[in-house]
Order: sequence, then structure tokens, then C-alpha cells
Amino acid sequence: MKTWHVSDVMTADVVSAGPGTPYRDVVDLLIGRRINAVPVVDGDRRVIGVVSESDLLRKIEFVGEGEPRWFERRRREQHHKAAARTAGELMTAPAITLTPGAGIRTAARLLDESGVKQLPVVDYLGRLVGIVTRSDLLKEHLRADADIDAEVRSAVREVVMTENSATVRTTVERGVVTLAGQVDRWSTKVLIARLAALVPGAVEVIDDVRFDFDDRKLVEPGPAIFVA
Repeated sequence: MKTWHVSDVMTADVVSAGPGTPYRDVVDLLIGRRINAVPVVDGDRRVIGVVSESDLLRKIEFVGEGEPRWFERRRREQHHKAAARTAGELMTAPAITLTPGAGIRTAARLLDESGVKQLPVVDYLGRLVGIVTRSDLLKEHLRADADIDAEVRSAVREVVMTENSATVRTTVERGVVTLAGQVDRWSTKVLIARLAALVPGAVEVIDDVRFDFDDRKLVEPGPAIFVA
């Protein structure tokens, strides 16, 4: 079963800015490319920060406003960005990044936890190789039903090959996987459903597989026994 990684969905042709890029040029870059953030890289293409639309909006938000009070730390940091003239002064650093080999579920979790809409993708030296957005992660759900079904059937075959009379049928419609048929053991039924759910593009798994022998007592751990 193929596991999808960030490299499968990221955009490799990514625009970036240098730390000396002027504020107005960064604005032109975001509007012209219809993006909401741009990685900031040094002379070796290593990512040193990210400038987002929210960073740029500080200049509008704080225009004409006096200096925040000394204890308003976060507001003072935001106010400082309002006076920024370059990407290096505007950027949020350090940047949260991913590697091309990261799983897309890891990427989705990191995007959610960090509250950003995109993350730079870097190689082992920290150099920019791409960018991944929230919409990129949805690409696995654009897979054809036939491709999803082929992977589900392959996973099923590997699981039931040791059983004598297992017959499992699979269908996929708009990403919804339906499993039907008969297997020898309950544990086989559970494993098939779990593997089907892991197939990239599977939206839901409907498990209608029956089993002959309930082996839950054999696979569930019993009470611990301590010997003095």
C-alpha cells in the first residue's frame, strides 16, 4: 500500500523573498501570485522565516497609533512590524517547516496546530524545495475510485491469503469503500477494515464482512498475574 507524503502533493515551483526584499515588493508578490504567505530565504536558499498577509497588515492596523504599554509584549511585537520596511523585519521566525518525506497526516496536524495555511518544505540542509497548503492535502481525495479500489483489494489479498475460505468483495463509490463477504476470524475482519481506511483517498469504510470465529478472547490481553 502506498503511503502519501508531502512530496506527493506539494508545489515545487515556489516563490520566495530575501530578507532585504522591500515591503511593497512583498505586497506585490502576494497579490500578483495570489498567495497568502511567502518564505524568506538566505543566499543559500535556507528558510529563515515566513511573511504572511497578517504580518503585512500590521502597517495598516497600527498606523498613527502610539507605542503600546511596556507590559503588552505581544502588541509591542506587532507594533514593531508596523514600522518594518523589509521582509527580514516583517517575517515570523523561526519558520515552521516540513520535509518532503513527512506524511500528509503529519502535515495536516501541523497546519492545524500552528494555525497557518501553508508550510515551507525544506531538504535536510534546510533549503527551500517546495510549499504545501491546506488545499494540497486534499489532493488525495481526488483519486479515482478505481485506483482506491485496486489498493484496497491488494491489502485484502495480503490479509486473507492465510485463510482457507475467505471471500471479500470490495466496491468504491466517490471514495466510500464498502467491504462485504466472509472471513474466518473476527481479527481478520477488523484488520481489513483498518487497512482499507488507511488507503489514500478513502473517505469512509462500510464494513459488512462476516466472520466464523470470534477470536477476541485470544487477542485481547487478560488480567495481569504477578508471581511473588
